[in-house]
Amino acid sequence: MKHKAKGRKLGRKVNERRALLRSLAVNLFRDEKIKTTEAKAKELRPYAEKIITKGVKGDLANRKLVISKVGVVATKKVFDKIAPKYKGRAGGYTRIVKLPRRKGDAAKMAIIEFV
Repeated sequence: MKHKAKGRKLGRKVNERRALLRSLAVNLFRDEKIKTTEAKAKELRPYAEKIITKGVKGDLANRKLVISKVGVVATKKVFDKIAPKYKGRAGGYTRIVKLPRRKGDAAKMAIIEFV
C-alpha cells in the first residue's frame, strides 16, 4: 500500500536521491536555471522553494539549516542575491517549462528557473 507516501523515487535509494536533490538545488542556485527531466524538476521545486523561504526569513538559525542542506557557497548566494528579490512574494519562486522529449531515451525534459 502507498498511503501517504509522497514524492518520486527517481530510481534511486534514499541517500542517492537526497544527494541528487542537493546537487540539483546547488546547480539551480548557482546558474538560476537548469535543464533536467520533468520528474526531477517536479521533485526539486518544493525542495528549492523551502530553502528560498528560509532565505527570505533571513535569520541565523535558518542560515545554518540551509548550510546543512546545500553548503556554504549556495547558501551565501541564496541569502544575498536570490531571497531579497522575493521578500514581498508569498511562495511560487520557481517555474517549470516543459520541453520536447530527449532524443536518446524519449524522457520528458523541462527547464526549472526562478520567476
